[in-house]
Amino acid sequence: MMNRAQDRIQVKRNRLTVYEMTLTGLMAAVLCVLGPVSLVIGVSPVPISLGTLAVCLAAAVLGPRLGTLSCLLYLLLGLAGLPVFTGYTGGAGKLMGPTGGYLIGYLPLALTAGFAAAHPGRGGWRRQAAAASGMALGTLVLYLFGTLWLAYGSGMGFYEALWAGVIPFIPGDLVKMAAAALLGTTLRARLIRAGLLDGTH
Repeated sequence: MMNRAQDRIQVKRNRLTVYEMTLTGLMAAVLCVLGPVSLVIGVSPVPISLGTLAVCLAAAVLGPRLGTLSCLLYLLLGLAGLPVFTGYTGGAGKLMGPTGGYLIGYLPLALTAGFAAAHPGRGGWRRQAAAASGMALGTLVLYLFGTLWLAYGSGMGFYEALWAGVIPFIPGDLVKMAAAALLGTTLRARLIRAGLLDGTH
């Protein structure tokens, strides 16, 4: 009997509630709004984008599972041709192009940052610090993946691609991570208290 009860609880936890599906769709929409907002800089083929801010925010609010799902929905919408990528572009050409690695890197960023933000037993500034640390680690993975992809797709050397696609963006990304950790963890705590989000994942 105990095993059956535990199985039912686990099934319930694995099933998305209407609230969670709504929040996941909402954060995917936020990605679609912020993702295209970008600024082209002369020293890099990679534009400054608000996409990473939206990914970090989604991860901090929703946790690893739903945060990553919202990013996956965003990428699928862009792959389908909706103009949700930087510069209001979309389609497979953008996703598979030289800068597409940074977009694919949204997934490990959301997963890593989400796990850190959703870690049980942390509250207040500790949760915010953990979320920011997870975002930093996930951003390093994004940097590595995006740099390798950029080097391969554009014919640059690795260090040349690193200077073109990573170094100019570090200060801005640090600011975005700090803002997302502060705002995202606060929103997550309020949604959990309101019963709109399951705090166990």
